[in-house]
Formats: sequence, C-alpha cells, structure tokens
Amino acid sequence: MEVSLGAAPLKRNPLTRASSLVRPQLNEVVARITRQAEAFDPAIEGYVSYALQSSGKHLRPLMTLLAGGASGHVTSAHVDLAVIIELIHLATLVHDDIMDEAERRRNQPTLNARWGNALSVLLGDALFAHALDLSTRFDDAEISRAIARATRDVCTGEIVQTQRRFDLHLSIEEYLRIIELKTATLFAVAAQLAAKLNDAPKAISEALTSFGSHIGAAYQIYDDCIDLAGRESVCGKTLGTDLRKGKMTLPMLQLLRNASVVEKERYCQLILEGDLAAINALLQTTCNIALESSVRAGLERVHCAKRELAAIPASRASLGLRSLADAIGGMLQALRESNA
Repeated sequence: MEVSLGAAPLKRNPLTRASSLVRPQLNEVVARITRQAEAFDPAIEGYVSYALQSSGKHLRPLMTLLAGGASGHVTSAHVDLAVIIELIHLATLVHDDIMDEAERRRNQPTLNARWGNALSVLLGDALFAHALDLSTRFDDAEISRAIARATRDVCTGEIVQTQRRFDLHLSIEEYLRIIELKTATLFAVAAQLAAKLNDAPKAISEALTSFGSHIGAAYQIYDDCIDLAGRESVCGKTLGTDLRKGKMTLPMLQLLRNASVVEKERYCQLILEGDLAAINALLQTTCNIALESSVRAGLERVHCAKRELAAIPASRASLGLRSLADAIGGMLQALRESNA
C-alpha cells in the first residue's frame, strides 16, 4: 500500500512543518505503539502501557517516514519499521533511567521510580525482544538482521559509556564514537531501511543513511548540553544525571579542555568527589565557552546532514528532511541564546 504525502500545509515551526508532511502515517505509528501493550501477557500489560507513554518528539519515526517519502513512497511497511524503531528507542529509555537513577521523564515518574529497578530492567528487555520479534515479519530477512545489529550497536554504545564513567582521559573523538553507537545508529538505520524498502539506488540510500547519522549525533549533543544547561520545568525530565553519574559528555570534555592546569585539577577533583553543588556553582560562571563549543559541534553535524540532501531528488519529503535538520539546529541555537 502506497500512501501519498499530499499537500500538507506548511507551518512556521520546522519540526511541525516536517511532521505535517507525514501526519496521518505518524499518527498511525503513535496509535500502534500504544496498542503494542495488548501483545503482552495481561499480568504486565499495565507496566508496558505505562512505558509506552514515554514517547516524546517521535524523531526516529519521523526520520523513517520522511526517508521513505524521499526515496520513493511511504508505504505500510514504513509504518511497521517506524513502530519497531521507536519501540527500540523506548526500551533504551527504560534502561537509561535505571542507570541514571532518573526520577522523571515526560513530566511523570519513571518506571524505576514507581516500580523499582528489577522490574524495569526486565520490562526494557521485554520491549527489546518484542521489537525484534516484530522485525522478523518483513519478507526480507536482511531488514530484521540490520535492526538486530543496530540494537546491538546501541547497547554497545551504552556499555562503553558506562565503562568510561569518571574517565577524565576520555577524548572528544572517543565521546563522538560513543554517541555514534548509542544514538546516531538508530537514526541511520531508520533512514537506511526506509530507502531499502523502496529499493532506492545506492547513492540515495547512502545519502539518507549519512543524513540520519549526522542528525542523530547532533541531537545527542543537544541532549547532553540540555542535561548541563537546561531546566527541568521546561524539559520535563530529571537533569544533571550525566554529571552525577560521571558521564563525560561533550560540554564537560570541552570544559576540561579549555581549563588551565589548576582549574582542570580542581574540576577533576570535584567530578570524582561527586560534589554537584560545587560543580554547578562553577559551571554558572565557566560553562559558556564549553557550551558554545558543544553547540557549534552540534550545528556542524546539522550542516553535514544538510549537505547529504544534495544527492536526494527534490520533493516535499526531502524538504521535510531539511526541516527536520532545521529543527535540531534551532534547538541548539535556542539553547545557545538562553545561556548567552
């Protein structure tokens, strides 16, 4: 079944503009994600339903659907793929909240805050397994294999990041490799498989895959900056968890890189001691340079993503991808301005 993108009205907000191009299909993805709870045993259906409410901007499903339109047509298979990709993402959120001891997400208590770590770990595992089970229903087994490999890479990135907590010698290059695995991978495979479902030419498939990877990395950089410089009342989730858990994200790495020998020694001591109050007090006066450097890095990835669109035929969907890139860039720019 092929679905026309139609003549969706253009909106000022770039994310709204991008979403409007595939609104019916995106709504179907959201509705189907909610219904996935019915596939589980009634004894845990309530827990699953609660976990599935954590979905936010739906960036990964949006990437899937727009890449489908940019490489041909949006079909029912693209909706299936978008559901699977978002389920994998939601599973990672469950596990992230456990590891970070986060108490709120989307302005409601996290699973671990309500029911504890043991149940939440198993629930995240169940969501991963369910997503992989759904992926086996594609006629092309390579699609399910690619989804499984992407899931493995996401978990690998999380493991490496956990392994390198409080590692003050982590390089920016190593940080970028971590976010390529844990975040960019899922955006990239969403775009890649959307093109594959349309039997798109190699050049278009590669351009879309690279576009997804750059957008995913840019969004992770933004998320890392928000954890340091955002406000919980605006974000609706627990912030400061990266710092508290020793995750050496780009803003912290930039802070250490730009510090004098004496300042760096002091920062390292506070990080290792977990003195959040002292660190936050220092960041109020010293993080602007580190934040600006990080925002610039995110905006550069957005620019790289846009360059990839030159290889994709002009269409409403390709304009939607550009709007998606503009949205991520706008989020980074707004963060810069709010902390100027």
